[in-house]
Amino acid sequence: MESQRNILLIGLLFVSFLLWQQWQTEKNPQPVATQSSVVNSPTVTDSHSADVPDADASLPEAVIASKELITVTTDQLVLKINPVGGDIVYSALVGHKLEQEKEEPFVLLEQTNDIYYISQSGLIGRDGIDSSVKGRAHYAVQSQQFTLAEGQDTLEVPMTYVADNGVTYTKVFVLHRGRFDIGVDYRINNTSSQQLQVQMYGQIKHSIKKSESSMMMPTYRGSAFSTQDTRYEKYSFEDMADKNLDKKTLGGWAAMLQHYFVSAWVPPAADQNTIFSSVSAGGLANIGFRGAVYDVAPGANQTISAQFYVGPKDQEALSAISESLNLVVDYGFLWWLAIPIHWLLMFYQSFVGNWGVAIILITLTVRGMLYPLTKAQYTSMAKMRNLQPKLADMKERFGDDRQKMGQAMMELYKKEKVNPMGGCLPILLQMPIFIALYWVLLESYELRHAPFMLWITDLSVQDPYYVMPILMGISMFLMQKMQPMAPTMDPMQQKMMQWMPVVFTVFFLWFPAGLVLYWLVGNIVAITQQKIIYAGLEKKGLK
Repeated sequence: MESQRNILLIGLLFVSFLLWQQWQTEKNPQPVATQSSVVNSPTVTDSHSADVPDADASLPEAVIASKELITVTTDQLVLKINPVGGDIVYSALVGHKLEQEKEEPFVLLEQTNDIYYISQSGLIGRDGIDSSVKGRAHYAVQSQQFTLAEGQDTLEVPMTYVADNGVTYTKVFVLHRGRFDIGVDYRINNTSSQQLQVQMYGQIKHSIKKSESSMMMPTYRGSAFSTQDTRYEKYSFEDMADKNLDKKTLGGWAAMLQHYFVSAWVPPAADQNTIFSSVSAGGLANIGFRGAVYDVAPGANQTISAQFYVGPKDQEALSAISESLNLVVDYGFLWWLAIPIHWLLMFYQSFVGNWGVAIILITLTVRGMLYPLTKAQYTSMAKMRNLQPKLADMKERFGDDRQKMGQAMMELYKKEKVNPMGGCLPILLQMPIFIALYWVLLESYELRHAPFMLWITDLSVQDPYYVMPILMGISMFLMQKMQPMAPTMDPMQQKMMQWMPVVFTVFFLWFPAGLVLYWLVGNIVAITQQKIIYAGLEKKGLK
């Protein structure tokens, strides 16, 4: 029935609003981690975990004071590394602009008056060279500038520290062409006569910021982690302030998330690691890992490694580092539907070269798949319209006796073989598709600054001139006019339905342009299908 169809549209709007609220409400389940055997490490202990430099150990002033920052440039990244500790204190993403009309690159890791966001790593333990008490290792480097040359696929940035006992520690950053992941190796040459015991850690420090989310763009800024028991868990700044993480796991990872971009430490998947977090009194949130403890025999060489990712939420690249790291692209509970939609979007864009056209093709695909149900919907609605004179007569005969009216209607539906809910199924199927596509358009970094045509230069933000939302509202109005309201509908319901295009237009004013494009094209296709189906029904005498 027409009224049921429109009521379901209201339900769509309400469900979408609830989803936005749910996104902004952080979840706090505490997964339980289990211990597993350690590969390539005879000892696992957290006895020296207190030696991890805390969130106060490297204040912003300490980085500013260093005038010898090392600059590393590849085709994807520009990094600045502090030789004190070998921390990455700045990262610019070469291929991603800060603003669409400017050439300035997007900066992820940085230290300014507004934000403190760095990546730190070191060696702790009995023979560690980094601690809150002793300070950080001061590395020597051969150059202040390292650049990935043309034709070169891999760039290594070595930094050397020689301890008082003569042991040489070489911290090496390994970068690759076309990639945002960075290998961080500690190559230890134990020239002493004593066995060494060291443990690698990596952590991300971020000044606590309030969420920049809005009702229409509920983006998340905070941390997340993974263990062998919990593939993906968000851990907000509020969660970190309430309780420190301390989860032992085989493999795992720790990350800081924001809209479209992520930084993450990924320790070896075969090692027993500890995912931890803390918040300093100065307002720095800290999440990271402590790795397995390694014993280095006298005269032996040992390499301890981890990976650090700093870049866009590229699902393919993230999956290559860890099978669960791609989950930072959070599609919510409809992930199972959003993943194939994203794949289809990427597939279409790969040969049309325009994200807006790809969205149109997805719309045509969805509408084509739903056509049999759409035809059944309009057929049911046509049958219902043919029954309107009889229903109006019933209403006149039974008056306000709703019980008798309901019984008579059910008998009529049964006699005429009409299902009053037959027009609802296509709308029910479109509802999760709409929501899943919303999350795809919101979370897919590929759509950031992606143009369509004319004035639509960024499909991930609202239409700057509100043209498409208004056209979408007009298309809804036309669809409504093609489906006359039932005479049995309550006058109040009739007024609500008449205002529905206006209400939806207002809400869609702030929706991403890509989503409005999907809905607008969907309405145009629906109007076309409606005309074709009604023409066929008219020949059968059903219209």
